[in-house]
Amino acid sequence: MEESLNNKESLIKKKILIIDDESIIGLSCKRILQEEYYEVIYEQNPKQGLVEAMSGEYDLILLDLIMPEIEGMEILKRIKSTDIRSDVIIITGYATIQTAVEAIKLGASDYVSKPFLPEELKLIINKVFEHSELVKENISLKKELEIHEGIKGILSDDPKIKEIFTIIKRVAPTEGTVCITGESGTGKELVAQAIHRLSLRKNKAFITCDCSSLAPSLLESELFGHIKGSFTGAISTKQGLFETANNGTLFLDEISNISLEIQSKLLRVLETRRMRKVGDTSEHEINIRLVTASNHDLFKMVEEKTFREDLYYRLQVIPIHLPPLRERKGDIIKLANYFLSLLRKNSEIKARLFAPESITIMENYDWPGNIRELKNMVERLGILCDSEVINPRHLPNEIISPQIKLKDYNIPITWEEFKKFKLKIQNEAVMEIEKHFLLEALKHTNGNISKAAKNIGIQRTNFHSLLRKYNINSNIKNQT
Repeated sequence: MEESLNNKESLIKKKILIIDDESIIGLSCKRILQEEYYEVIYEQNPKQGLVEAMSGEYDLILLDLIMPEIEGMEILKRIKSTDIRSDVIIITGYATIQTAVEAIKLGASDYVSKPFLPEELKLIINKVFEHSELVKENISLKKELEIHEGIKGILSDDPKIKEIFTIIKRVAPTEGTVCITGESGTGKELVAQAIHRLSLRKNKAFITCDCSSLAPSLLESELFGHIKGSFTGAISTKQGLFETANNGTLFLDEISNISLEIQSKLLRVLETRRMRKVGDTSEHEINIRLVTASNHDLFKMVEEKTFREDLYYRLQVIPIHLPPLRERKGDIIKLANYFLSLLRKNSEIKARLFAPESITIMENYDWPGNIRELKNMVERLGILCDSEVINPRHLPNEIISPQIKLKDYNIPITWEEFKKFKLKIQNEAVMEIEKHFLLEALKHTNGNISKAAKNIGIQRTNFHSLLRKYNINSNIKNQT
């Protein structure tokens, strides 16, 4: 009984509009539905009913087919020609299959034939509402799946990256020009791909151009194309990337590398939506979504007069800045595990997880190459690692070496001082590696010194000496 009452109370927010010129039927329906805790409005005048229906405020519209001045089928057509999401149930005194089929083809959810019992009306309305909720849930799930697929590969629990996720979701369905900044290897192209996948252009081309890989003369031809004979070597007419990406997305990476001349042409293309091939006399319309990226400070370049100010502001409609990996330490192991799982799917490798000590070392490293460096390292480790667990001994030297901070040292002045300084740093790094090497050897033998010395290929006495040197106890449980 209590559950039934709760279900009825949950329907209070459901608004129903009844449009029927026969007051007996309209008022009867209103009374029946108000008893079911619906909010009900009844309009006897079909024209006024149409005005109410077009407000879009109703969850359901009960609509009579045969009315004076304007028929129910016409009202149904007008409702469904808009983005109004109200469900419509047709009330008809002509229970013919043709009438019902025609109404449902036009978008009606169901129909009820006169005369009908109260229970029949309530049953049909409940069925329509249940179906509507299922449709809404499916749409919501589909949208969430599209978003998840759209931003796949960008993994993070960092608040800054989650803010970027929000920006991506908001800007992707628009035509706003996006400029992504950040150090090399932070994932700028992944963000550009996510914007494209979540955009209205997702079924069209996504074209990438690395502006730093081509000379200015070649870049102009690459972007805009050229006609035959426009310059030496132009033996045929070539389509540029703007044409190739037409109706899709063009991603210009490292846009800071383009010359001032090409910057001027790019600005004109963005403002006019028209472009001209190298050597051509006519312009062609283009329709592209432009996303750019740079690892340089474009505003500083504007101040230095190496980047056009008007182009800068044209590109910076929606700026997105990706923080370096060293500023999101919590993501390091999450990303490393993700890259390792991808490798395991595509290759037969032993490695399946990182030892806690390895995680600590990785989290204390600055990752100057950012995510790209981490991905490459994980792939290398996965291929070369000879055990299921990736231990510190498997990590490359630059990762496990102590973090050298110049402020902790007096910078040498002479070459002789530099050589001594260099030797000192090298010794410190080697000693750190040697200590981890001994600890790993002991762990593999559960603290058995003789076995550990034999496994690594040195005399037991030498092994003892090294343990004393680093103050290592053979009881590995006590090591820190």
